Amino acid sequence: MSLSAAMKTAQSSFSNVGLQSAVASKNIANASNPAYARRAAILATATSGATVVETQRAQNEALLKQNLLSISKSAGQDTLLSGLTQIKMMMGGEDYELAPSTYLAKLRDNLQTFADKPNEVSLAETVVSDATDVVNSLNGTSHALQKLRSEADADIDGAVKELNRLLGEFRTQNDKVKQGTASGTDVNDALDQRDKLLTAISAIVGVTAVNRTNNDLALYTSDGTVLFETVARTVTFEPQTTYTAAVDGFPVYVDGVPIQPGAGGNTNAQGSIAALLQIRDNVAPTFQNQLDEISVALISMFSENVETPPGSGTFVPTDGLFTWSGIPTVNSPGLGAVIKVNPDVITAQGGNAMLLRDGINATFNLDDNASFSELLNGYASGFETTTTFDPDTAIDTTGTILTFATGSVGWLEQLRSAATTAGGDKTALLGRTQEALLNVTAVSLDEELALLLDLEQSYKASAKLVAAVDEMITALLQAAG
Repeated sequence: MSLSAAMKTAQSSFSNVGLQSAVASKNIANASNPAYARRAAILATATSGATVVETQRAQNEALLKQNLLSISKSAGQDTLLSGLTQIKMMMGGEDYELAPSTYLAKLRDNLQTFADKPNEVSLAETVVSDATDVVNSLNGTSHALQKLRSEADADIDGAVKELNRLLGEFRTQNDKVKQGTASGTDVNDALDQRDKLLTAISAIVGVTAVNRTNNDLALYTSDGTVLFETVARTVTFEPQTTYTAAVDGFPVYVDGVPIQPGAGGNTNAQGSIAALLQIRDNVAPTFQNQLDEISVALISMFSENVETPPGSGTFVPTDGLFTWSGIPTVNSPGLGAVIKVNPDVITAQGGNAMLLRDGINATFNLDDNASFSELLNGYASGFETTTTFDPDTAIDTTGTILTFATGSVGWLEQLRSAATTAGGDKTALLGRTQEALLNVTAVSLDEELALLLDLEQSYKASAKLVAAVDEMITALLQAAG
């Protein structure tokens, strides 16, 4: 090897060590950054030895796609479970002590006691109080459900705005990647930012990424709708100002195609938007329908058959212990929110609780008999009478009112239990997927520090080579002089 060749080799080594040290230092500086993918300086053989030809970014497309899918499924499941837990808390939590079924059971028991002792005013007051508890449970849960729907609607609005913002930033980074790849410049930082945005997008809506020329990405929703292709597609949503049982929410459109709500306890929703739509348009309305059906049954059970007009022989069902206000008919959506106890039996409102025994709309106890219990026994037997309920309630359509009310709690608990189990499974899968991806892309401080030690040794060897060449040149000059 000539002295000039030795100098070129040493110069190349210094340059490589510098570039490799810079890459290692950047890796170490970003060791705690989850959006950063480890870099590696790639060497190739040249006339003067090895040389750094590129800085390569650690990545695995298959693991990245699996991670995006796991993120969207886990986000959808967690969103649904949160909504179901809120509904459960409306009714008292683990024991459902505030559920209509709990108060209905108390009403039935105390009504039977009153029927056995129909002359006890205190028992009449107890039955009216129990009826008020049932109504308060139905009213409170109904209002809370509509509030939950309103909150879900607001969350959808926020998610859509965030999705549009992320897609705008995604375009910026995607353009940088395309232009840099085409010109041969380093695009690793832009790739990091693009993948970070892709992760955030997948938590809002299920997304599939398709790689094209010059590292360009096209994005599609889980149902195949174009979300991003060169430019972001428009995601639109119109929020509702207020919610009642009769109000339907508007859909979310991606490029004019509606996002479908999730379905089931182990929801198929990918991303938070589909799960929020499931809560707003499926879960809460179904539960509201169940409350409404309980209300319809109560009003019917405690109605009084009054001869109208008197002496005509025609008997018309008339509101008894329970009535309602505000909505047109007993079958209107949202009856659970407006059902109430008839003021005629509420002492605090000038009523008389004993009318429950004798008749509210007409006098059935014509002889003012203290042991008259015909109406009370009829009401008590109503709790054992099989009733037909709306098929859209998603539970048994025939049964007693208590069976139906208990089935409503069972429906919610079954749905929540399935969501809890699925949530654990999807969280675990996400954890394993993220771990596998990090094993490929994350920075290992031990490896980087070991590399720096190797580079230090390489630098020392090159320095010794330069020193040896310097001594040789000096000796030659002295000999020539």
